[in-house]
Amino acid sequence: MNKLLRQYWPFTVAGVQSTLMYSVNILFFSLSEVLYCFVMFYLWQAVFAASGGDSFMGFDMNDMVVYLFMSNATAYLTASAADEMIADEIKDGSISMRLLKPVNFTASILSMDLAGPMVMFFVVFLPMTAGVEIYRGVQCGCVMFDPLHFSLYLVSALIAYLLSFYQNMCFGFLAFYVTNLWGMGILKKILLKFLSGAVIPLAFMPPVLREVLRLLPFSSLSYTPVMLYMGKLSLQESLISFGLQAFWLVAFILFCRLIWKCAIRRLSVQGG
Repeated sequence: MNKLLRQYWPFTVAGVQSTLMYSVNILFFSLSEVLYCFVMFYLWQAVFAASGGDSFMGFDMNDMVVYLFMSNATAYLTASAADEMIADEIKDGSISMRLLKPVNFTASILSMDLAGPMVMFFVVFLPMTAGVEIYRGVQCGCVMFDPLHFSLYLVSALIAYLLSFYQNMCFGFLAFYVTNLWGMGILKKILLKFLSGAVIPLAFMPPVLREVLRLLPFSSLSYTPVMLYMGKLSLQESLISFGLQAFWLVAFILFCRLIWKCAIRRLSVQGG
């Protein structure tokens, strides 16, 4: 373990330094996401007012506020840029230097990619979560924070990050064939945001579509962790959700290894 830490920790340090280098960008991007949450807040407030009821599909307005901000915070915590990293290194040719190093390719990418969630955990996630808990406490008149639900959330978010990483690795390996992933990357992000329940809770979907999306890996990225945080899942539903997360994680790890064996034979770079 110490050997692995010494071998891959420098990649993580380099990733943290690279992330913090653009601290102003992080600040303004964070502010834009907070503004997005408030825009969605007023949108859903209008929806609830138009519905003429205090709740909708098991959510009241307070639940919706918590869901909006926590799904956004979770997106930061589980975000992976592995696909962009691979595509950029193929374009500039620096991937050849990574392949020459006596380290595992996927592990080295993971070590660098971890830097983003590590920074966001302190810069965005903790302040946003604190704000959510203060809001819940003021609205309900008591402390709503549940250590058990928060612990389940963190475990689920960790699995969600690993699942996000391996999904992006599989997508990033397409760069071995098409070189530039920019356009497809934008489409992927839009689809994932919708399918993961980050925009609209899956509970609001039509029954058939909701059940299909819950079984797919995308719900494990955002919807599952946030629902655990809010205590919306029963014990049985929680166990099933963790099982689905674990299943899809193992499936994508195996799929990633399979694609890697095929993609490495097709490597061509534009730079270097």
